[in-house]
Amino acid sequence: MKRLLKIEIVTLLLLLNVLTAASVYAQVGAVSLKCEHLSSPIGVDAIHPRLSWQISDTRQGARQSAYQVLIAKDSVGLSSKKGYAWDSGKLSSPASSITYNGTKLEPFTRYYWKVRTWDKDGKLMPDSRITFFETGMMGMANWRGNWISDEHSINTLPAPYFRKTFTAVKKIRSARAYIAVGGLYELYINGNKVGNHRLDPMYTRFDRRNLYVSYDVTAQVQSGKNAIGVILGNGWYNHQSLAVWNFDRAPWRQRPTFCLDLRITYEDGTTSTIYTDDSWKTHLSPIVFNSIYTGEHYDSRLEMPGWNTPDFDDTKWQETMLRAAPSKNIVSQLMVPIRNVEEIPAKSIVKFTDQDYVIDLGRNIAGVTRVKLKGDSGTIVKIVHGERLYRVTGTKPGDKAVKGHVDLSNIDVYYRPKDDTDPYQTDIVILNGKGEVDFMPKFNYKGFQYVEVLSSKPIQLQKEDVTGYFMHSDVEAVGNISSSNPLIDKLWRATNNSYLSNLFGYPTDCPQREKNGWTGDGHFAVETGLYNFDGITVYEKWMADHRDEQQPNGVLPDIIPTGGWGYGTANGTDWTSTIAIIPWNLYMFYGDSKPLADNYNNIKAYVNYVTGISPNGLTTFGRGDWVPVKSSSSLEYTSSVYYYVDATILAKAAKLLGNQADFTRYSALAAKIRKAINDKYFNPATCIYGSGVQTELSMALQWKVVPEQYRLKVAQNLAKRVAQDGMHLDVGVLGAKAILNALSDNGQVETAYKLAAQDTYPSWGWWIVNGATTLYENWDINAARDISLNHMMFGEIGGWFFKGLGGIKADETQPGFKNVLLQPNFVTGLSFFNASHEGPFGLIRSSWVREGNKVVYNVVVPANSSATIKFPVGNSSKVFLNGKQVSKTQQYNVTAGAYRFEIR
Repeated sequence: MKRLLKIEIVTLLLLLNVLTAASVYAQVGAVSLKCEHLSSPIGVDAIHPRLSWQISDTRQGARQSAYQVLIAKDSVGLSSKKGYAWDSGKLSSPASSITYNGTKLEPFTRYYWKVRTWDKDGKLMPDSRITFFETGMMGMANWRGNWISDEHSINTLPAPYFRKTFTAVKKIRSARAYIAVGGLYELYINGNKVGNHRLDPMYTRFDRRNLYVSYDVTAQVQSGKNAIGVILGNGWYNHQSLAVWNFDRAPWRQRPTFCLDLRITYEDGTTSTIYTDDSWKTHLSPIVFNSIYTGEHYDSRLEMPGWNTPDFDDTKWQETMLRAAPSKNIVSQLMVPIRNVEEIPAKSIVKFTDQDYVIDLGRNIAGVTRVKLKGDSGTIVKIVHGERLYRVTGTKPGDKAVKGHVDLSNIDVYYRPKDDTDPYQTDIVILNGKGEVDFMPKFNYKGFQYVEVLSSKPIQLQKEDVTGYFMHSDVEAVGNISSSNPLIDKLWRATNNSYLSNLFGYPTDCPQREKNGWTGDGHFAVETGLYNFDGITVYEKWMADHRDEQQPNGVLPDIIPTGGWGYGTANGTDWTSTIAIIPWNLYMFYGDSKPLADNYNNIKAYVNYVTGISPNGLTTFGRGDWVPVKSSSSLEYTSSVYYYVDATILAKAAKLLGNQADFTRYSALAAKIRKAINDKYFNPATCIYGSGVQTELSMALQWKVVPEQYRLKVAQNLAKRVAQDGMHLDVGVLGAKAILNALSDNGQVETAYKLAAQDTYPSWGWWIVNGATTLYENWDINAARDISLNHMMFGEIGGWFFKGLGGIKADETQPGFKNVLLQPNFVTGLSFFNASHEGPFGLIRSSWVREGNKVVYNVVVPANSSATIKFPVGNSSKVFLNGKQVSKTQQYNVTAGAYRFEIR
């Protein structure tokens, strides 16, 4: 009965999903129009922006036979067929991702566009809804503003306020604010915060590239008197806290600075620009200290109510000073912003004394807390954030560790404070005695589950006074899974929580101890990220960071961005292969070759550097299999495998981009590396690589180093090795990336699933059964070091669920899921599994359920794409499609539509 009920629930969920999808795609024709992978962006600086859409057509075999793109400066012109900036004409093509090729785009201009499409029968479908994109500066020459700051030094602690009043003399049609900052900022107009972004602008190599953010502020600017207010934070630009990464010594370090243009268009068509110059006024703010790394300190006694409003008296404020721009490359931040995405109420509160409270959010997050406080003037409140609590009371003399209190010892290990004025992961609020102080830091985030509130005088704190905010780049969710095993579902959610906790305009390793853009962590988790979230804008920005950081000889640091740390001897192929692996994955998931084209010369320079130090095809340039369970792998072997991966991607990119000479050259190099690896590390008689540990066998299979005739035998040996290791993992980060794919892609999916679903040490599930809501840095939850509780380096499992169980894979010959490879695996440990992914063409669904002695497989292929389906069926199996038996072949090629297979 329970089994039938479970199947009915699954069927109902599928039906609800289909109905939801149907409501989204109620309009027939082109939908989901995007420019530069964003919906209706402003601040587009691309001369030839990328335009894309999906086809909404639920009929079987639905496809686009032709399209026409129409773009005009106003929506009326677009409807009246006059004044087109571009009319592509009717083009017989299924393409739904193109590049603008019309008249030269003008800065500060809104362009309206729509797409006209013809269906599979050549019949005209309804036009898409009209949408828009809006250009930004489109070049440094169009800035009016100066870079300004106050006259304080880099060692000044309080954050500065800036303000400017102006009068709008006519009726306003529209207003746009463009702001570039060295550091962080919040922007206000007439007392109201502009936008809901956090921690803008995104972190870059500030002396080589700065980002500006564009806002539509029409609703905030009023006819008559107005005021602009800006508060600047340090961020990574003026890093005052000390840690081993030496960001306090970054070559760009300066007092925060900014440049702003407020461009107003009046109803009569005239424009005016309010911009930064030395007429602005400045004053130190109540934020008396701020560090992106440690915390924020706020003295509410120094508040200046109305400081950003028109009638505020600023006669006692100081003059600003003009500053040089941090770099000569100021470009638009055209990407998904960081936001407070999810509000998390406190789960519980423990009152130790009326000066000491511990709050539990119930889950580990990256972000901030909002705390409402009341108390006597001068009361100092410390708000400490940590991932765990002390489990026992300390016994050493002077030991402050007390059971139940916040324990920072797993995450403060790289902090090097010069004194006790800047405590780690701690906000400090000084109360004013005038009423409630509602505090949330503006220029910091932390990794935490627990919050300890300590006060110098008694305060009363309720659970409702503390709220957590899960904060990250607000990427849209595009993937979903569910299964009959609750552990699998919890693991998927924990993986996504860690991924988002480590996405702040670039992928990081952890949100507390470092916040660094470790390259290895970034590419280990890229498929997990892209199956689950629409993250291309974040990755394209990070690849630009790579280009900024690359040395002239091709070398990359292993944290990006960096203030200079990371150009050592271990920043080799296993980590800095991001330069090749991430653009390749963006191409595979989106079908967009621009990331490969943008980074092609950088990939080439990097591969050439490694070749120069590795003339025999093998290299020791790398870190190796970081944090393994017990067995180590050859550094030369693992680094050489990634060298082979880079050369292979470079050769493929050369072919794609039409560089035949490079294709020939780097194909030969890849073959040379592969041969060198196999000659030294592969034993054909035993089908073992290296010493035969899990990582060495897995990597050869995952990255296709194994000669084809030995592939299945090597996979069998890997499965035997896993069994020999007690059906448990014995890998570090490189093996964790490879092992599940190596098994499931090569006939050993049952072993892969047993590893994925394992719940005893060492395993992913071991973390979950011990209460984890994120992924950890170490298989051993009681390890002495490397024990962050929110790390993404073991995160490949989140992508494997889609590949290994749902079987959703990109087709290299038709990338971007133009043709979907569907290779589900009906493992015996599950009674049902559902996977879906919203790709560039629409929703892909791969769901299977056991019904008695048969497996029912339901698949949805989006319009304008196709699928190649392969089943793991035995010789005695029978296959039925939509109720009719079909011949059992190696694969089934289907067009767009919904299909029901039965395997009996």
